[in-house]
Amino acid sequence: MNTDIFAGIDIGSNAVRLLINNIEGDKSAPDFKKTAYLRVPIRLGEDVFTKGEINEDKKQRLIAAMKGFSYLMKAYSVESYRACATSAMRDARNGKEITDAILSESGINIEIIDGQEEADMIFDAGGLDSVMDKSRNYLYVDVGGGSTEVVVFSKQRKITSNSFQMGTVRFLVDAVKDDEQKRFKDWLKDIYEQYAPLSIIASGGNINKVQKILGKTTRVPLTYAEVQVLYDSLNDLSYEERILNFKLNTYRADVIVPALKIFLTVCKICKVNEIYVPKVGLVDGIIHHLYAQKYNIDKLNK
Repeated sequence: MNTDIFAGIDIGSNAVRLLINNIEGDKSAPDFKKTAYLRVPIRLGEDVFTKGEINEDKKQRLIAAMKGFSYLMKAYSVESYRACATSAMRDARNGKEITDAILSESGINIEIIDGQEEADMIFDAGGLDSVMDKSRNYLYVDVGGGSTEVVVFSKQRKITSNSFQMGTVRFLVDAVKDDEQKRFKDWLKDIYEQYAPLSIIASGGNINKVQKILGKTTRVPLTYAEVQVLYDSLNDLSYEERILNFKLNTYRADVIVPALKIFLTVCKICKVNEIYVPKVGLVDGIIHHLYAQKYNIDKLNK
């Protein structure tokens, strides 16, 4: 049996993540097995969205994390990796300086990708066939710390996609512009008029946590009503009360509220009642792309 070992690194606005997969079996039906996963909540967006650059403390923490990731990839005998930076690094004046420093000190080459590529890669992460009905239209919505990516999907084909500078950390530091919120809502209204009725396929750490709180499985969708009730409950609590009452981590207790607000906005405008959560993200998409490139596969798990 062939076994490939690939890694994906996501340098996001809220956290940085490393995923290592063993991929086994025939290339026509590969089995992606999570070998290691590590998340470090550095929250690069706090500085970038208010001051325009990453400060020295977060720079050093990021370099330390990448050094650790480099050692882990060597320990797991990773044959190929890709490291992608998203919204915060895109906006940071010193983004190139930091990626150069990371390459020098850790050997990890970081690509700063745009929102469209981020959306496409997340969408291609695989595992969506278990929640999709071929006859229905879907919005694939990924809510991150710095941006929200939306892909319109009809009859198992991508129709269009868009990226918006609206993320959980941006909302927390009051850095989401009114014009961007209007662009987001206007675009969603146009999509609704063309493709209704719609369901949502959602990704991101916050919606994954919501799924766990509500006790749902991948195949059972969240409903608009229960997400609204949870949002109201969380929004009425202080940061400390969310940690105590809902057993949330410190890095989750603040960002979960704006994340739910974004998802509920999509639901309201597009009149969506069902939200499916397949638990895939950018790191999964990176690994799927690496595997597809190695074996010259056009569409993997689609």
